[in-house]
This record gives sequence, structure tokens and C-alpha cells, in this order.
Amino acid sequence: MTLPFKPQNGPVSLEALRHSVSHIMADAVLRLFPEGKVAIGPSIEHGFYYDFDLPRALTDEDLPVIEAEMRKVVAEAGDFLMSTMTREEASQRLADSGQKYKVELLADIPEGEEITFYNHGTWADLCEGPHVENAKQIRNDAFKLTSVAGAYWRGDSNNAMLQRIYGTAWFSKKDLRLYMDYLEEIKKRDHRRLGRELDLFSLNPDFGAGLVFWHAKLGHVRRQLEQWWWDLHYADNYWPVYTPHVAGESVFEQSGHLENYADMIWAPMLVDNRPHRVKPMNCPGHVTIFNAKRHSYRDLPVRYAELGTVYRYEPSGTLHGMLRVRGFTQDDAHIFCTPEQLADEIVGVLEMVHTILSTFGYEYTAYLATRPEKYLGTDEIWEHALEALKIAAARKELELEDDPGGGVFYGPKIDFKIKDALGREWQGPTVQVDFNLPDRFDIQYNDSDNNLKRPVMVHRAIFGSMERFVGGLIEHFGAWFPLWLCPTPVAVLPITEEQMPAGAELQQRLTAAGFKSVLTANGPLRKRVRESELEKIPYMAVLGGREVEEGKVNLRIHGVKEQKTMSIDDFIQYLTDKRNSKSLDY
Repeated sequence: MTLPFKPQNGPVSLEALRHSVSHIMADAVLRLFPEGKVAIGPSIEHGFYYDFDLPRALTDEDLPVIEAEMRKVVAEAGDFLMSTMTREEASQRLADSGQKYKVELLADIPEGEEITFYNHGTWADLCEGPHVENAKQIRNDAFKLTSVAGAYWRGDSNNAMLQRIYGTAWFSKKDLRLYMDYLEEIKKRDHRRLGRELDLFSLNPDFGAGLVFWHAKLGHVRRQLEQWWWDLHYADNYWPVYTPHVAGESVFEQSGHLENYADMIWAPMLVDNRPHRVKPMNCPGHVTIFNAKRHSYRDLPVRYAELGTVYRYEPSGTLHGMLRVRGFTQDDAHIFCTPEQLADEIVGVLEMVHTILSTFGYEYTAYLATRPEKYLGTDEIWEHALEALKIAAARKELELEDDPGGGVFYGPKIDFKIKDALGREWQGPTVQVDFNLPDRFDIQYNDSDNNLKRPVMVHRAIFGSMERFVGGLIEHFGAWFPLWLCPTPVAVLPITEEQMPAGAELQQRLTAAGFKSVLTANGPLRKRVRESELEKIPYMAVLGGREVEEGKVNLRIHGVKEQKTMSIDDFIQYLTDKRNSKSLDY
């Protein structure tokens, strides 16, 4: 995550500072709850956390109390000192203090590796560092606890639920303030909050957890995205296909999904005494369409595209608004091509990735994910696929970061991470080469020598899922969608009732040009302008007596200080040009 400010440097790294403050916090918590037990407490990006097993649930009201105790600890702590112990000594010390989680962590340390503790004041922790040299390097006015949440021990739902306290620490009070302002901006842009305030989407537990209802405004956004997506795909000679939401269980046995992803596939349902599953992926359906007839090498490449809804089981604790759901629509496409065509096909995908991401102003980084320990196919096939990915990236002058062993078992891939307006990284598009499904489904084509051969199969998704992508767009833009996506771009605001007929006529013209608008003359103009801002309407066309007489509007634009006066014809042309260019500016 790239911050909007450059943090001040200190005598040690920020990582060491935050790790040290996590120890200070653990000391403070155990002073307040002597019967408590500690687990792990690392530094993380821009902060730290520590997991605790405590006699009662913490609330946000506890955080200032813990902070106050932390300041006492800092004043008394003195030097941070490292000491070593034998495994037996460490085990005895941790057992005597009742720290069972630390005993378990000790057992994970490989034989022969040095066992170290870090001490400050009267408190010590099994730890390998790094830390500050002395607590005086920790400023009492430059750390803050930010939240408390539940966390299973070792991330396993079969283990104890612990309480995780998050915090942040800096070398200056100013940096802390800037960071807290940054967190406040993130809260303001939270898609769940904006979804409620603007009536964009909802989740209804009676229908099922993790299933999104797209309300009218966000439905408009999705419809515009889908239409543009299809326009791009038609231009690149993709064929639209549609596949069923349910398939016989044997399909997913054959594809390997039941074998490799059983924990995420929904339970079976019996249809005619035969088990069926809702689909977790669209790939087997596209393979089925390809296999419905024999293909010649002259037919290849074949490109299928589908906005296909799939269903995957995500644990309830991981569900998060639109960003982590159980039912979602993938912008799935699969390409069937010859090995010789592979590099060209990947180039086409990379071009579409750039077109789509740059349209939203996203910066992105591409990662080449290579062969994992367990994989299908021969080394020769893997090398050919990796070389095709590299060649395609080089032709587009796309730099690839290394992700060693990050490929999936069925082939290598290029993954993209996108950076939003707040500098946060999101999982983005992916293009994957697949050796698994062509073998499992016996996919073949007649080559020029009239022999049957396996095509190469390429999976790719650019939005990934509509739910996650649009949830990210809400936060990226703060729900101030670009004009071409904006549900209601114009508020027509007659100053008095006398201008209402002219307002209605303007609204009709906007509708004819393809722009939705609201029309109101109720209440003071200032109040209506404010209400339009709260509804994220970027253009306010104010009509007074003079404007009506001259056939003009007084235009107020979000983010622009100066008001504009222009003819109605020019105003509609202005909107049309902004929409057609997919401008990010109003």
C-alpha cells in the first residue's frame, strides 16, 4: 500500500519500531489481564497486531485504557535486550508462565536453531526480533490502537478463537496524524458504507450469506460495464456463450475441481437420484461447448466469453461486502489455440487488460507465476508456456515481477495487481495456461497433417468477478463514478417553481440524449445543491429566469470551483463528449 505521505525515518526501521510496540502492548494487556495468554504479535504493513486469549471480550472502549497502560510501560521499559536459552530452558519458562501458545510456537522452531527471547523491563517474549534498542526510541504520542477483531489460532476454525488487537506506530506525531487521516478516508470510501447511504446494493441473510443484491443505481453501473465489456470482446472476435448454473457431479470429478477444491464447492443436490452441483467455475462448460463438434486447425483460435455466475463456499468469517462473496459473476473467457498461436493470443489478452485497467485510471503490476512443486504436464510443455508468456509480455513492453512457484498445478500464469486511488493493491486480472482440462476432457483438433492433437487452453478474467471489481470501483472513486458509468449524472435545479416547465423540458432532452437526471424545485437552492452532492450527482444545472430566457444553464460541477454558463445544446454536447471518451474528469 502506497501512502500519500513520506514517513519520517528513525534510529531503527519502522518494522522494528512496530514490532517493539507490539511487545509493549502485550505487556500492557497482561498487566490489565494477568490471567491472559499471548500468541503471536508481528509487525505488518503500516502497523502491528497481537493475538490474546483473554477472560472477556474486548470492545473499542478498552483500547484507550490499554493505550494508557502502554504509555506507563514505555516509561518503565528501558533497554530491549536479547537473551538465548536452550530448548529445555525455554520450554520450562513458558510452561511455568502458563503461555501454552508460546510452548506450541517453540515446538515449531527447527532443531539446532538458536532460541531467543527479547526482554524489556520485567516482560519477556519468545522472539527473533528485530526491536528498538531502548524504549526511549518509542514516542508516546506516535502510536495508537486502531481496532480489535477475532482470529482463530493459526487461522484454523477448529482452534480457539483469540482476540486480535491492531495498532500502528510511527516516529513522529505528524506521521501518526497523517496516517489516521488516511484511515478516515478509507472509512469514508468503504463500499459497504456507501452502499447503504446511496442505496447501491444489499445483502440479505434470509436469502443466504454472501449473495449480493444489486439495486437500481449499481445495476446501471453494472449494465454499462457489461455492455462495454461485450463491445471489446466482439471487436476481438470472441463468441458469447452461456452455460448452465448446475451440472452433474461427475463433470467436476472429471475436471478435477472436486479433487482439488472440494472445500469450496457447495454441497450436492439430488436431481433424478443423481448428485448435481452448482458450478464453482465456468471452464468445464466452455470445454463442453468446444467438444460438441470436431474442430480443424483452420478453426483455431476459438475464443469463448461468458459473464457466468458461479458459486463457491467461503467461510462466514471471511465474507466482506461485495469483495468476498459466495455467489459472483466472472468475466470468464477461454481460448483454444495451437501451441504456435499461444504467444499471439496472450498478447491480445494483455492489450485488453491494459485497455480496461487504464480506462479506470488503475496502475498495475504484473507477476509471472512459475511452476509449483506439484504440477501436471511435462517440463517441456511448461517451458513452452512460460516462454510464450514472456514473449507476449516483451512484445507489449510489460515488465514482469517474479512469483516463483506461484503457478497453479495445471499451468503458469500472469497475475495483475492493481493500485487504487488510495494506493492500496487489489488482486486483478489473470491469464493462465492450462494443461489439465485438455487432457481430462480429451480436447482435440485435426491438425494440417490430419492427426488429432491437443489444443492449448488459456483461461483469462479481467474484471475477475463483477462483485469484487465493482466493490473496488466504489472505493476507488468514492462512488463518484465517471460520467459514462454514473447512474444519475445531472440534477436539474430550477430556482423557483416558475422555471419548472423549462426544467422539465431540459430533463426530457437529457433523457433523449441518454442521461438520467433528477428534477426538483422544492426547498432552498443551497439545500438542493447539498443534497445533490450527497447523492454523488456530479452536474447541477441551475435554471433561473435569465437562463430560461437565454436558453442556457448555470452549471455547477463536482470538484470544480468555478461555475459555468453554457447553452443547453453545448451542455448536452459537453456531456456526450465526456461520456464517449470515458473521461475520468467531470
